[in-house]
Amino acid sequence: MKKFEEVNNDILKDLFEIREETLGSNLSDEDKRHEILIDEISEKILNNVSGHSIEYVKKQLDLLDDNLLDYICYWNEKYYRSGFVDGMRIALER
Repeated sequence: MKKFEEVNNDILKDLFEIREETLGSNLSDEDKRHEILIDEISEKILNNVSGHSIEYVKKQLDLLDDNLLDYICYWNEKYYRSGFVDGMRIALER
């Protein structure tokens, strides 16, 4: 069974790469309504910070942005990878 998961992981990695290439150009209005506007939010926060704190807050916002992206990518890949493998198992059992 381990070999089956390795093969599906490779197939899923290819699928993720294809989807990543086409996703940006195929956003629907609904997709755009759920966009995370981290740059705009960060700018608003930075506009309300003064003095020496600006650089610190900017670094923290950048860390938050990186962390959020990492979190989203990790859970999306884990969720879709598991679903893909489960779907292949079901299809092969029939």
